[in-house]
Amino acid sequence: MNIVLMGLPGAGKGTQASRILEELDIPHISTGDMFRAAVKEETPLGLEAKSYMEQGQLVPDRVTIGIVRERLGKDDCANGFLLDGFPRTVPQAEALDELTKELHRAIDFVLYIEVSEEELLKRLTGRRICRDCGASYHVVFAPPKVEGVCDRCGGELYQRADDSAETVQERLKVNLEQTRHLLHYYESTGKLHRVNGEQPIENVTEQILSLIRGSVK
Repeated sequence: MNIVLMGLPGAGKGTQASRILEELDIPHISTGDMFRAAVKEETPLGLEAKSYMEQGQLVPDRVTIGIVRERLGKDDCANGFLLDGFPRTVPQAEALDELTKELHRAIDFVLYIEVSEEELLKRLTGRRICRDCGASYHVVFAPPKVEGVCDRCGGELYQRADDSAETVQERLKVNLEQTRHLLHYYESTGKLHRVNGEQPIENVTEQILSLIRGSVK
């Protein structure tokens, strides 16, 4: 099965991806992993991507799609794959459809973990990091025993700048706009399946696996 996993930052994609992979014997392919592998292998596209990243620039779609094509053509994808972080835009989704045709495959299932903006803000702004040992906490989901104090070393806990409400809201705004168009695209194909990501983690997993099992029949 060839799956595209979608969800805004904080929706719990990473957690659910690992659980999907326990059910299906397919590779988890994230954009970051693909770039790192291509750079490490020093493929022409990997070196081109590296040049953009070193300059702090976005990697152009042409290069990104080329790296995706190379990755999906590898032997471990013969029985399917779980794509995470790609596509991010409608042009990328259209290009993915074209390249899967070239590989004589198709996207079978698009899974969107749906979480409200209010809940995402709570999740993303609640993280706290220890200044001394780097331990990570969450004020709601994994709080320290003493507020503001690290359980491990007694160091001061702080909120990273990119976890502030203003920064997170701006990031969500950009992601929401991109995702809205992408969801419309996949809804038109009939492949989109939405899952309520505000349920307990086990319930989210069960809903996802039930959808996947149902689509395999």
